[in-house]
Amino acid sequence: MEQQMQEVWATGAAYEPYVGRWSRLVARDFLAWLAVPPGGSWLDVGCGTGALTHTILQMGHPREVTSLDSSEGFLSYAGQQLNDPRVRWQLGNAQQLPLESSAYDAVVSGLVLNFIPDLPAALAEMARVARPGGKVAAYVWDYAGKMELMRYFWDAAVALSPAARELDEGRRFPVCQPGPLQDLFTQGGLAGVEVRAIDVPTRFRNFGDYWDPFLGGQGPAPGYAMSLDPEERAALRERIRSSLPVAPDGSIDLTARAWAVRGHRTEP
Repeated sequence: MEQQMQEVWATGAAYEPYVGRWSRLVARDFLAWLAVPPGGSWLDVGCGTGALTHTILQMGHPREVTSLDSSEGFLSYAGQQLNDPRVRWQLGNAQQLPLESSAYDAVVSGLVLNFIPDLPAALAEMARVARPGGKVAAYVWDYAGKMELMRYFWDAAVALSPAARELDEGRRFPVCQPGPLQDLFTQGGLAGVEVRAIDVPTRFRNFGDYWDPFLGGQGPAPGYAMSLDPEERAALRERIRSSLPVAPDGSIDLTARAWAVRGHRTEP
């Protein structure tokens, strides 16, 4: 059966329990690795529900943060959850940033690069708005490997319907690996490019805590789940349930790996 699905990025309340909560854990290690001095000006490209922005405010002690996203729904949700005078919420496109050149000490992006159609254009824009010597950095999920909550989903989906292979994020997003990330930033003219893995634990209280966020329809895997008819969705649910490492108390301990990349803008 050919699945018809459309990826949706609009409802922050549905996205947050899916991967927003795990992005916040990755963001802490990511910012510690960047080591941007306090008092800086930050740009968060593709801020989504505000996971990375929130962590910047907690750990980075910024003077100001511009948080940009193309989804009005996500921006509205983030603004309601995070009321801080240092943050300016901005609607915009990563490929054509509506911002001044050489304006930010740090330009960062969490879990967004693989969803941008023209990555070289976006990276050029991120470098443009960074100050000379400013840091440009990002992190993405290791979809093909240790982002386990998604790997269990897609492995089960493909086992039930081989056509789902074309929708698998591990297959669709080859940039989410160390080599392509290194090449993207290096070819984008950034200096001192480095890539590292960030692993965080993803502990689910029970199977419902794992499965229910896939019913929110936000992103590729939830979009696929909700494109199925009820019987197909139930079969997928039970296939995943049977494969997960469930502890005697019903909890499920998995690992989420992100690949992080950083570089800095060279002097003009």
